[in-house]
Amino acid sequence: MADVLDRILATKRDEVAAGQRRASLADMQARARDADPARGFAAALGARIAAGGPAVIAEIKRASPSKGVIREDFDPPSHASSYAAGGAACLSVLTDRDYFQGAPEHLQSARAACALPVLRKDFTIDPWQVWEARALGADCILLIVAALGDDQLAELEGTAIEAGLDVLVEVHDGAELERALALATPLIGINNRNLRSFETRIETSLELKAELDASRDPRSAGRLLVTESGIRDRDDVARLRAAGIHAFLIGETFMRAAEPGAELMALFHGEVHPFPGWRAPGWRAPG
Repeated sequence: MADVLDRILATKRDEVAAGQRRASLADMQARARDADPARGFAAALGARIAAGGPAVIAEIKRASPSKGVIREDFDPPSHASSYAAGGAACLSVLTDRDYFQGAPEHLQSARAACALPVLRKDFTIDPWQVWEARALGADCILLIVAALGDDQLAELEGTAIEAGLDVLVEVHDGAELERALALATPLIGINNRNLRSFETRIETSLELKAELDASRDPRSAGRLLVTESGIRDRDDVARLRAAGIHAFLIGETFMRAAEPGAELMALFHGEVHPFPGWRAPGWRAPG
């Protein structure tokens, strides 16, 4: 199979170069400093978990390289409102155009439609993109360990901190987890999808959580694990929560549903100790 990640990164380098020709780094920094204040992405997840409930990052995406178009009636503001009503803690919005049919405008319109913090879901490889994310209104960026060297990770995290952004650092295996622990961010996403083959298995999250617990690495203190991709039903949620993973990034399962926020509520509302105020249209207590 062709290496999808390598192709995406090659395209992204061209995209960033074109963006830099349109707006200099100094221009993008000025725009970022004029943006609305960040909403506190990591804090929103932590608050939900501290209250005893799951912390759901609900994703807005139209398509993916492996599945093609996921949702024809794609309306980011409507989806954002639906997710907020259904109990999401945060949003994730795909902005990659070439492979996910996303756009920066999707992030802007989704964030304007609700009060939730928003992750810019893209392939960040250059500090220019970090400032662009803040200028667009993003509250958090994604750094993919598989796509970046250690020096790049440190530089991009440092830029994010300077810009006032939270960072979700994404790993796929034990070696990448070890590299992620060198960063300061508390948010570590475990992607159950292999970015080179696009196969998914939630056991990846379970195995890396067990590995982290067994290592007793002092650098793991205060980290918040986010399981990503392949979570499809309440059995998956129960397995992950039983293992001590309480933050979830879910996209396709919700995007394929007629009402994404209602699907979110159906997947999580039976959890013990739902967070205070979790109510959506049609909500009823279980039992």
